[in-house]
Amino acid sequence: MGLRRLAVTEAVRGSFDQAQQAVERRCGRVLGKRRLEELVVAAALDVDGFYRARIPLPCSREMPLVVQVDGKGVVMRPEALREGTRRAAVKAAAAGGHRGRLAPGEKPNRKRMATVACVFDTRPAPRRPHDVIHPPGGRSRERPVRPGPRAENKWCTASLIRPPEQVIADAFDQAQARDPKHLRPWIVLVDGARHQLDLITAEATRRGVTTHILLDFVHVAEYIWAAAHAFHKPGTTEAEAGAADHLTTILAGQAARTADEMTAQAAREHLTASRREAVDACHRYLTGHLDQLRYDTALANGWPIATGAIEGACRHLIADRLDITGARWGLPGAEAVLRLRTVVANGDLDPYWRFHTAHEHERLYPTPDQQNYTLTA
Repeated sequence: MGLRRLAVTEAVRGSFDQAQQAVERRCGRVLGKRRLEELVVAAALDVDGFYRARIPLPCSREMPLVVQVDGKGVVMRPEALREGTRRAAVKAAAAGGHRGRLAPGEKPNRKRMATVACVFDTRPAPRRPHDVIHPPGGRSRERPVRPGPRAENKWCTASLIRPPEQVIADAFDQAQARDPKHLRPWIVLVDGARHQLDLITAEATRRGVTTHILLDFVHVAEYIWAAAHAFHKPGTTEAEAGAADHLTTILAGQAARTADEMTAQAAREHLTASRREAVDACHRYLTGHLDQLRYDTALANGWPIATGAIEGACRHLIADRLDITGARWGLPGAEAVLRLRTVVANGDLDPYWRFHTAHEHERLYPTPDQQNYTLTA
């Protein structure tokens, strides 16, 4: 178990080759690379059981409970891809043969999507729209900028194997453990993917909990900036002022007004079809998610409006390890490293290892009455 702990410690923060070299420097030539990978896979066996048995710290009902969900792709070996992606890769290879460059918008069909979710507490931090967006001409020094809410007691989970609905259910389990009587406001932040929204809504309905679903404001800002560049040259003062005006209006809870004003302006200025497309895309995005754009309520109540926590989790859990140069993963190894990185990121490696060691001992040395089963049907 000591060797397994050392293998896990090194493998979750660097490549398997680096982990093997670190073990070799510490213990000599006692472990090959394949055996090291097997030890890491075995070490992740009890992660689900550990978190089912772990009780989160209590929190006051005044502190909002935030759930964030996102996805990120991991480059996999062909046999580890999902069936639809694998078929698409085979079909593309058969149709085009070897190609030096993909067409615009074409996917290489070599990634498997991991679903990442995080749950955290936060203290309310009421703000104004101008605390988020610089007004045209700069801020006045008479009113200092109010800081936004910060994440506390953050907990993450991620998986390449389990479907998104299961990862979302795990996140809701963690939220339920923190607020079993649903006394706190539940805030759910997503990037606007309709599939995620449907899964979150279904899970909240199944549990009978009221959630306040918000779109990541940064994603909204990207659409607004693209529309602003359709009217004004990028980098100009006019483009910055127009985007700031529309974003401030959205933060004030008037997203529908912003969408109508942009389409009316596009009609007045007779934009070309290529420039009009960015305006129409922004209009569709805003009008299709009006229920998730209640930023006026969020700012007044001091809730977060951006998915910085989950974006950071995706970079730390996946990009910093599974997306290193030249990495192509098999499914068991990638899942094990991902799950163990979440344990480390949650600050739970020491208690998890005690839990895992105890359960490994039970599996290796069963008690005399452990095999006494009772017929239940």
